Amino acid sequence: MDGNQYRGRAVIFLADGMADEPLAELDGKTPLEAVDTPFMDRIAAEGASGTFLSLPDGFPTSSDAANMSVMGYSLAQFYPGRGPIEAESQGIVLKDDDIAWRCNLVNVRDGILRDYSAGHIDNSVSTKIMEDLQAHFGSDKVTFHPGVSYRNLLVLHGKEFSANIGYSKPDSSQDEPVSELELHPLDDTEEAKHTVAFLKELSEKTAVFLEKHALNASASVPANRIWPWSPGHKPHFTSFSEKYAGKTGAVISAVDVIFGIAKCARMDVIKVPGATGFIDTNYEGKARAAIDALCDHDMVYVHLEAIDECSHLGDLKLKMQAIREFDRRIVAPVMKAFEGCGVTFAILPDHPVPLHLRKHTRTPVPVAICGEHITPDGVMHYSEKDAPNGSLGFLQGEAFMRKVLNLA
Repeated sequence: MDGNQYRGRAVIFLADGMADEPLAELDGKTPLEAVDTPFMDRIAAEGASGTFLSLPDGFPTSSDAANMSVMGYSLAQFYPGRGPIEAESQGIVLKDDDIAWRCNLVNVRDGILRDYSAGHIDNSVSTKIMEDLQAHFGSDKVTFHPGVSYRNLLVLHGKEFSANIGYSKPDSSQDEPVSELELHPLDDTEEAKHTVAFLKELSEKTAVFLEKHALNASASVPANRIWPWSPGHKPHFTSFSEKYAGKTGAVISAVDVIFGIAKCARMDVIKVPGATGFIDTNYEGKARAAIDALCDHDMVYVHLEAIDECSHLGDLKLKMQAIREFDRRIVAPVMKAFEGCGVTFAILPDHPVPLHLRKHTRTPVPVAICGEHITPDGVMHYSEKDAPNGSLGFLQGEAFMRKVLNLA
């Protein structure tokens, strides 16, 4: 491979939810530290390490906010809510008065939110359920849109509705009483009050419908409730190329939230057949797509959702498996493909998901970057413990992306 073609280009490996906390069952190590990750370690050993603040105070602890931060988009300036970002991914054209909501299909039992994903509901099942919800409850005021598995959308139409609504993030609220997680107005306007009342009534009616749905009859974890959250209006981003001196970017993922950010930033979206957003994803397909994409992009962002999902399940064995597979089946082949070509490589999670909490935290994440413009700092392993000792120090805002792209 001709190194001159790729010199100065970059690949960012984004391991969603990989950072964790020390566990007694791992003799005080984190899952990342306990797994053999020779290629992530190589990025650290050949480059420099540090930490990055992806979830600043005042914004949701969600992957949309975290990945926007990694890409250098100010949340105060650009954050629109999860719903509008995923609507952008799905090609749903929002009018000025439309409010898009992320709408999980969840499982509630005995008044408790038991599973934010309805057992990681199969995509074909969730699609049929969302289509049936649209057929029975869709109107000129509300529409339902299927996404990937439990990750779906609901859009409210009209000036009578407000996006200024408080909500509970479902994957951070498992095993909590639904009565303590209800939507609530964040102001005293009639629109906010009406929105909460409208969605409460809709949730109650759809719950009755879902309890009787044929596809839930034999499900071990039935999708028996809708869960609207993170609303907002049509997003407006500065393009990635405008922000970063004309650099071009491509994004590889399985989930709408990452594709939506990419589309908002006018980056190229690359969808890989068999990419599922879980442990059974097409690792090799993602690696191949990243290798191909670097032919005509300055930066390729390779996102893996599986580690985050395993973390929310609280499954240590699966999380370690997902980390191992990420290193072996994505990071390794991409790095090998560009050996000696002058490509910059970076590794980081978007946020931590400690297994004992099963939800996101604001702890800064470990970062490692290697490339011809990066002076090695002596840190030999990529981990939560080692990264803070690196020469990159504490990064925030655009600093990480500019360092990767070698921009002052």
